[in-house]
Amino acid sequence: MAGYKLVLESVAAGTALTLLTGLYNSTPGHLLGAVWYGLPLAWVRYLVVGPQYNPWAVDFVGLVADICVWAVVAGIVILLATRARKKR
Repeated sequence: MAGYKLVLESVAAGTALTLLTGLYNSTPGHLLGAVWYGLPLAWVRYLVVGPQYNPWAVDFVGLVADICVWAVVAGIVILLATRARKKR
């Protein structure tokens, strides 16, 4: 049962971290006309040129990939923290 708890905590933390990285501007220097947000993959784009046509776009594949990446990172941190706490 502890494995399920670790997975749920990891996914919850990964989702929270992904949403927080949505505030990070990750626009490449050579790109003009759009602003990208998200880390390590850009999953939100704001169109500067032609913003009257739905300026915000969410890339759901990038969003899910970011959640997976951050869930793995959070899972490793949570696992190491629980093992360090058990050693005491």
